[in-house]
Formats: sequence, C-alpha cells, structure tokens
Amino acid sequence: MVDVDSLEKSPIGRLVPILVPEVGRLESTIPYWAYVPHPLRENFDISMSTLNLASKAGMAIARLDQAVAHLPNPGLLLRPIIRKEAASTSALEGTFAEFDDVLEADFLEDRLLTTEQREIQNVVRATEFAMERIKELPITRRLIGELQSIIVTGTIDETYDSGDLRQRQVYIGPKNRPVQEARFIPPPNGALLEEGFDEWEKWINATNEIPIVIKMALGHYQFETLHPYANGNGRLGRLIGLLQLVEDGSLSHPILNLSAFFEVRRAEYVDGLLRVTRTGDFDTWIRFYAEGVLAQAEKGLSTINALERFKEQTLTSLRQKRVRGSALLIAESLIGYPILNVSIARSITGLTFESANQAVAKLVDKGVLEEITGGRVNRLFVCKPVLAIVRGT
Repeated sequence: MVDVDSLEKSPIGRLVPILVPEVGRLESTIPYWAYVPHPLRENFDISMSTLNLASKAGMAIARLDQAVAHLPNPGLLLRPIIRKEAASTSALEGTFAEFDDVLEADFLEDRLLTTEQREIQNVVRATEFAMERIKELPITRRLIGELQSIIVTGTIDETYDSGDLRQRQVYIGPKNRPVQEARFIPPPNGALLEEGFDEWEKWINATNEIPIVIKMALGHYQFETLHPYANGNGRLGRLIGLLQLVEDGSLSHPILNLSAFFEVRRAEYVDGLLRVTRTGDFDTWIRFYAEGVLAQAEKGLSTINALERFKEQTLTSLRQKRVRGSALLIAESLIGYPILNVSIARSITGLTFESANQAVAKLVDKGVLEEITGGRVNRLFVCKPVLAIVRGT
C-alpha cells in the first residue's frame, strides 16, 4: 500500500495530485497522489566505504573486460551469457523459464515459442540490437523507445503507446485492485513525465567525474522511479546499465550478468529502490548496487575461465582419441552453443549437412554431446558441462 505520509516527507521528490479510474467503474475517477522525483544532481553524500566498494566494482569490471579481450572469439561466449541475463532480468518481472528452454528457443519457429520463451527472446533481441545501436546513438529517448518496443512486441505488454513515453497514468502493484493498494505511483504522463525524462537523459549523458558504477546505480534508481514506459521498465533499466558500461568504455561487450544478483535478492532490490524514495539515502542503495556489480563481475571472470578450461581439456581429450577436423571445430564452439543442431554445426564448419551431421555424431559417440529430442526431426544436442558452467550449477 502506498505510504503517502512517508512519500510526502521525501527529501528528493514531491507528491502531485492525480485522478485515477475507480476499479470496476471506468467512467468514474477518484483523487489520489503520484510521486515525482527531483532531478539527479552531481554531488551526493556517499560514505568512504561505499566509494571504495564502487571502486572495487569498477576494477572488477576492468578485469572482466580484459579477460574477454584476450578471447579468440568473444562473440561466441556472449551468446549464452546474453541469454542468461535475459532470463534473469525477465524472472525479476515474473517471467520464468528454465535456461535450457531459453537456449532451445533459438531453434524453434515463432509459433512454437511459449509465452515465456517469446518474452525472454525479445530481451535477447533488444540486447543485441542495443549493442549495435549504441555505436551510433547515445542513451536517448529514441534509443530506449526502440528497445522498449522490441521488448514488448508480440506480448501482452504491447500497447498503443509502446515505443515512446507512456500516455497514461500507471501504478505499481496488484492488477485490478484499488489504487490505494498500489506499492508505488510514478509521475503522471504528460509534462511532468516529459520533463523528468529529459532531465534524466541529460544527466545520464553528462560528462563528469562520477564513477561509472555509482552513475549506473543512480541512473537506475531515477529511471525506475520515473517509470517512463507503460511496460518493460525493469528490463529496460537493467539493460541501460549495461549500455552505460559499454558507452563509457568500461566493457567492450555486454558480458556482465547483473540481473542474476538482483534475482536472488529480489526483495532487497525492490525495497531498496523504494527506500531511497522515502529517505533520500542514496548511500545504502549505491552500496547494494556496487556489491552486485562486484559479485557478478567476479563471477563472470570465473565463468570465462571455467569455459576456457573446459574447451582446452575437451580439445586435448578429443585429439588424444584421434578426433580431427570438423568435429574439433564444433567442439571448440560449444562454449557459445551449449545447445545446438546440425544446421548450427554446418554454419560453424562450412560443411554439407551430411558431413556436419557425421561430425556431430562423432561428438555424441565420444560423450561430448548428448541428443535431447528423442531422434525427432530437427534434433537438438546438448553439451551438459558447458550448460552447467553458464547456469552456475
């Protein structure tokens, strides 16, 4: 339930009166309150311990980026990690799917996708699109609108105002319940939302001395508090954090799986955002966010090392078993394709379908791959050790 009294005392925003439809009586409205955050500043009261933690997180990001730079084919490793991030960020919004199913979605026709697979696939597409667009566009309303449209396309979240700032009042809480039961009510659509978003956009793109991890934490809070789109704000906000790292030059690729940290500590994440609004205590929020960046950067580095070790050990073992040629090429690519079919194997090797099929069969025979579709047409094969490493199990 909205704590109007505490929000009224917020030192970093204000309440404004709104009219909202009455539940079950759309022609009738009732008066209530929405929260409008003040624009972000450049100077905040941050403790030395929080600043040190943010610095450690930044250094961990640098180590992660350096590790990726030394990979012979960074793009290969990105495939499963982008999909892991998409699954985690979607889970935070209530969309759950087994990681195996997320990977298998790449090989299914759109009509065969489950609702969950489609929503997560949209986040994958948005991430891949964002990494190309950020080369030519800064983090702006135009870019974020394009990403929001991709995220909601073909889902129940797609609405008439998709792709741009929302054109209606929304609130965060249980659906089809009185507004008084909402957890939080963001700014009303119109001038206040437009102004708030414009200020956020200027702040995000400003050149200053704010450390990147702190800037990510602050930008994320403000974006989620503005809640500028009708749907997809959480997924967008977490993707924007990755874009900040790439645009800043801290990361060359979206290799950080930050949402997994928030997924495990969801209550702390959600409550932390609201706590800032009530108290103006950015220090606690920044510390929590930096803790997540540090933990996931270190975990990402561990994952890269584990995948590289698996690849080298597997290739050595196969060579000792006198496996040569195309089967080795496929085995080398499994860190990016823990689930694959013969068509993917063919694209990796450049062979005919039949030759690629034989190479896959050889890897099945050697215990590197396992067929998981019961011999049906369009068979899929899994490399369980790679899947376990990426899943973190």
